[in-house]
Amino acid sequence: MKSLNIILVGFMGTGKSTVGRMVADRLKRPFIDMDEVIEERAGKRISDIFSDDGEECFRKMERELVQDLSRRQEQVIAPGGGVVLDPENISDFSRTGIVVCLHADPETILKRVSGDTHRPLLENDDKAGAVTELLNKRRHLYDAIPWRIDTTNMTQNQVADRVIEILDDHASSGESNSLNSSEGSLSS
Repeated sequence: MKSLNIILVGFMGTGKSTVGRMVADRLKRPFIDMDEVIEERAGKRISDIFSDDGEECFRKMERELVQDLSRRQEQVIAPGGGVVLDPENISDFSRTGIVVCLHADPETILKRVSGDTHRPLLENDDKAGAVTELLNKRRHLYDAIPWRIDTTNMTQNQVADRVIEILDDHASSGESNSLNSSEGSLSS
C-alpha cells in the first residue's frame, strides 16, 4: 500500500495545495500541484490559458496530466477544483491512489480565495455568487468521493493529520477506494 498516490481533490480554497505540501513533506514524497505543472508546460498562467485558449483547452491539458500522473506511484497530488468534471480523471486516480475530497462551507471558501487574482472562474464582480454557483454545480461530484474531510474549522495541520490517517487506515484494512460515502467520510 505504500506505493499508492494520495490525491487531494475539492473546490478551490479548501486547502489542497497547502495540505498536499504538508502531507508530502511528512511522508517524504514528491508533491505535484497540477495547476503549476500545467502552467509550466503551457508557458503561461492558468488564467491566461482560460482567456487565450478557453476552458476546453485547459481541461484537455488537465486530462493528459491526470493520465501521466496516474502511471506513477508514491506522490501527493493536488489537482485543480474542476478535475472532477471528467469522471475518467477520478477513475484514473482511483486506480493508483486514494482520492480524498477536501471541502469547506461557501463562506470559508470565499474568505480563503477573496484576495486571489489567479482564479479564472472567479474573475467577475460577484465572487460570492460565483463560488456558490460553481460549488452547487460540482457538489454532487465532490460528494461522490468516498473519503471527505471538512476543512472549514480545521487547521492545516489537522487536515494533514486526517489525510495521513486515511492512508494508514486504508493500508491497514486493505480496503478499495470504492467505499460508500458514510464509511469513508472523516468530516469534522
